[in-house]
Amino acid sequence: MKKKTMKESKICIGNLMEPNQANVSGNVHGGEIMKLMDNTAGIVAHRHARSNTVTARVDGLEFIKPIHIGNLVTFEGRLTYVGRSSMEVLVEVYVEDLEVENSKKLALTGYFTMVGLDENERPKKVPELLPETPEEEKLFSQGKQRYLSRKKQ
Repeated sequence: MKKKTMKESKICIGNLMEPNQANVSGNVHGGEIMKLMDNTAGIVAHRHARSNTVTARVDGLEFIKPIHIGNLVTFEGRLTYVGRSSMEVLVEVYVEDLEVENSKKLALTGYFTMVGLDENERPKKVPELLPETPEEEKLFSQGKQRYLSRKKQ
């Protein structure tokens, strides 16, 4: 099985936030954003594994900026670490007020552990991950540390 690079599975998805996604104050529900983050992580993992994947764990959701009706929200997902069947996906969420120049800001981040499944819905071996840049090597090393810490629990 050939090793794959981080950039091979990286994706970026944009959504315009609508009234049905928000509360009466105009703030988008955190659960709406988390669902879209999970979808982003699922696509990244599926692209890497080339098979069905499931969410096994969500870590480190950190809400930094509020998101409002009418904001453009961009979900950027990329692999940070791959084990035998599990894949850690970093999802970064950016918020932008389309009426204000240069307003794109990081709104929240989260780590999703996804597991590749075979045709019998059992965990399957997925391709190894090949970091290529110093930043990717750092992300990989940090992901490996989180993976090993979870294994000790």
